[in-house]
Amino acid sequence: MVRAIVGANWGDEGKGKITDMMSKESDIIVRFQGGANAGHTIVNDYGKFALHTLPSGVFYDHTTSVIGNGVALNIPVLFNEIQSIVDKGVPKPKILVSDRAQIVMPYHILFDQYEEERLGGKSFGSTKSGIAPFYSDKYAKIGFQVNELFSEELLAEKVDRVVDVKNIMLKHLYNKPEIDKKELLETLHGYRDMVAPYVCDVSLFLHNALKEGKNILLEGQLGSMKDPDHGIYPMVTSSSTLAAYGAIGAGLPPYEINQIVTVCKAYSSAVGAGAFVSEIFGDEADELRKRGGDGGEYGATTGRPRRMGWFDCVASRYGCRMQGTTDVAFTVLDVLGYLDEIPVCVGYEYEGEVIKDFPVTWKLEKCNPVIKKLKGWKCDIRGIKNYDELPDNCKAYISFIEKEIGYPITMVSNGPGREDIIYRKSEL
Repeated sequence: MVRAIVGANWGDEGKGKITDMMSKESDIIVRFQGGANAGHTIVNDYGKFALHTLPSGVFYDHTTSVIGNGVALNIPVLFNEIQSIVDKGVPKPKILVSDRAQIVMPYHILFDQYEEERLGGKSFGSTKSGIAPFYSDKYAKIGFQVNELFSEELLAEKVDRVVDVKNIMLKHLYNKPEIDKKELLETLHGYRDMVAPYVCDVSLFLHNALKEGKNILLEGQLGSMKDPDHGIYPMVTSSSTLAAYGAIGAGLPPYEINQIVTVCKAYSSAVGAGAFVSEIFGDEADELRKRGGDGGEYGATTGRPRRMGWFDCVASRYGCRMQGTTDVAFTVLDVLGYLDEIPVCVGYEYEGEVIKDFPVTWKLEKCNPVIKKLKGWKCDIRGIKNYDELPDNCKAYISFIEKEIGYPITMVSNGPGREDIIYRKSEL
């Protein structure tokens, strides 16, 4: 069986916690896209962790963690991350890396920084992790696959050819120091030695695992709004954030994906630039940010304060539709317990009309939120395990959101811990 966990919105929905939880019943957890540009925060018996490349299921002894071919693989970041969790007492995880995964090169990170610097006020709000230059090179067919590290002749030729192009850009576009070919080749030899014990044909491994009846979990990064095709383009990431890409990024047939758990926050947050209709500001935003998540709403990768907003039914309905949602996991509900009334964005006002369907970006930027206020429950709901024990106004909020988005909310997260989850029978 193959299940996917993905985000409905801008990322930061709490996918890491849901993946960590669902990994208990999984044999293999696969990261299938993105790189170290976003983080998943996990709280479990070992402590609190911010993972950037490792799948969120690495904390179980029985699981194998896989870096799929669709990932932007920063090899030193991966191995520093492995060491960091081992140093905190986590048993060394079983890791496999696809031989077809491509490598984030040192110059990708530099080009990311230089381009944001060049764009100035018109920048994309990049995490400066090298992701856009990496994917640009991948599709320009000048990227480096992991397997190419093991062909010395090919590697030397490719470094020589690619660096010539990069140095022209560094010299004439950015006015920055050029890349030393010999140093880069030595760096790549170091990468080869680090990754060698873990490299395998991941697609074949997963094919055989399915034949053996294994349970596979696909872990997505970011959310629907950051997809380069269906998100708020151009303020998006550079790899598809949709569950459908899980088949490609892991090397699986698309018909093998049986369940798609789409994670929605009980309010909204976003890191980076781009249209965000339900966004709030000032003291109202500061209070929600301070109370949000586990220790506040700050990017797990950048540490930047997240932009805050109320739950957006229009964006979430669209995000769930694009993911092909079978189940919604509704997270951080406990955070809203301080509010007398809870605002919800139920539509967008666009040129005098109320619309319910998510528009293209240039129209989105002209939209204002249509707000409906629901009664708050004014108490702490952490520790509750049974849905029926939740306050009536809390259950009413969940039911309202479920009807608005039109997808079944079957899991409710009411705390940061692995055990802070309530299973629910959908009313749809």
